Amino acid sequence: MTHVCRYLMSSISGLGGFVFFLVESFFAFLGCQNRFNKLIHSILEIGCRCIVIVLIIGLFTGMVMGLQMYYTLVKFGADAALGTAVSLSIIRELGPVLTALMIIGQSGSALTSEIGIMRNDEQIDALETMQIDSKGFLSGPRIYAGLICFPILTAFFDIIGIFGGYFSGSFLMGLDADIYWKKVFQSVQVSDVYGGLFKALVFGFLTMGICTFEGYYAHVNSNFKGVRGVTLAATKAVVKSSICVLIFDYLITSFLL
Repeated sequence: MTHVCRYLMSSISGLGGFVFFLVESFFAFLGCQNRFNKLIHSILEIGCRCIVIVLIIGLFTGMVMGLQMYYTLVKFGADAALGTAVSLSIIRELGPVLTALMIIGQSGSALTSEIGIMRNDEQIDALETMQIDSKGFLSGPRIYAGLICFPILTAFFDIIGIFGGYFSGSFLMGLDADIYWKKVFQSVQVSDVYGGLFKALVFGFLTMGICTFEGYYAHVNSNFKGVRGVTLAATKAVVKSSICVLIFDYLITSFLL
């Protein structure tokens, strides 16, 4: 029982520390010099690094959904609803979730490792010595870049995913293209698009915060030092961010529905 209490207290303390870190980084960035240059660099670092893999995953996700849903719908004589099924599934759920997971794996782990190495090399201590807010300097731009990049990449994923479903349904399965696109435009509402982009905003804010937090405190949150500690911090950041995406996807979906 004592171990359980200690674990709960440690978890609550860690959650509180993360919230304070997130809020402090978010507002500290507003007082940093050269904010615009740091933000542009972070956008290139997060967004451009992931755009190719997001488009590839989006295309093949749409193609697979087109095939699987066509074979399911045709059994009920509802193959004309393929456009509705593919577009709503991608825009509401798969687009923001898979985009977030791809960015976490591609950029989040690298981001955590970079900040963790800076911590081990005492570069963060040097920033503090020069009276530079290290949270605003290192974490702040990444969080704001996440708020910008996640919705944009999610929109790219949605578009290419719907085209992937069109390719599978029309070119491979023989479904009339006009029927597919008619169902897409009839079924997708503005609220569906806003809901998916809102999820992307939340995912970007939380996951970039988790990745920077794990890297910033890599020397505290691990029993290992040096390269091993940075590796464990990157692993923890990816796992925690992925779990966070799935949990908040359920919570936001429950609220929006």
